[in-house]
Amino acid sequence: MLDRRWRSSVEQTLGPLGAALRRLGVSADALTVFGLLCSVVAAVLIASGHLGWAVVAVVTAGVSDLLDGVIARGSGQASPRGAFFDSVADRVSDALLLGGVAWHLAGEGSHLPVLAFAVGAASMLVSYERAKAESIGVAARGGLMERAERFVFLSVGLAFGVLVPVLWVMLVLTLFTVVDRFRRVYRAADRPQRPHPRVPRAPRAGRPALRDWWSSRRIDRTAGRDRPRHRIARRARRP
Repeated sequence: MLDRRWRSSVEQTLGPLGAALRRLGVSADALTVFGLLCSVVAAVLIASGHLGWAVVAVVTAGVSDLLDGVIARGSGQASPRGAFFDSVADRVSDALLLGGVAWHLAGEGSHLPVLAFAVGAASMLVSYERAKAESIGVAARGGLMERAERFVFLSVGLAFGVLVPVLWVMLVLTLFTVVDRFRRVYRAADRPQRPHPRVPRAPRAGRPALRDWWSSRRIDRTAGRDRPRHRIARRARRP
């Protein structure tokens, strides 16, 4: 929800900062790695109980996640490889943050870490539905609890000491997003898809195509079989 409504405006606001980092030679992949390291630091801070500093680390990781896309598009370096790397780093970051939350809650109750695990599992399912839908040509963005909302809710829970109630809210909204995405993709995938035209491959330069050579051989053999047998016999009798 936040990603669809406010992401473009936030990226425009962060545009000058992204341009400055780009002039300094900071690449999008380097910023992705920096955001992942911030998530590692945040997870350690949450697990050790330093929730105030953990909020700073979580916000820094979120800003880095926005800036890597700004730098990639601004420098013309956006590519499928970079998008794949960023997506995997996001999933690792989510697992680290919620793992730190589970470690922190283990001291408050034996069942509370399961709550953090459930939020993490549902979040991974949201991301999987989007990736699988896009692989079959169906858009599956949107929902009440995407990655931007998870960062915001987690920061609020850490800052105000209401982590457990916030996790329950995150779990309910994430499950609703899972069901909503499944419903939308299931309906859209039932529609007939347009077949993609197959473009024939051109033969390599300097090498005859194997198919053309085999076709010419078949034509030569067929032409030989079509000749009259008495002419072939006469040619064989000639000295």
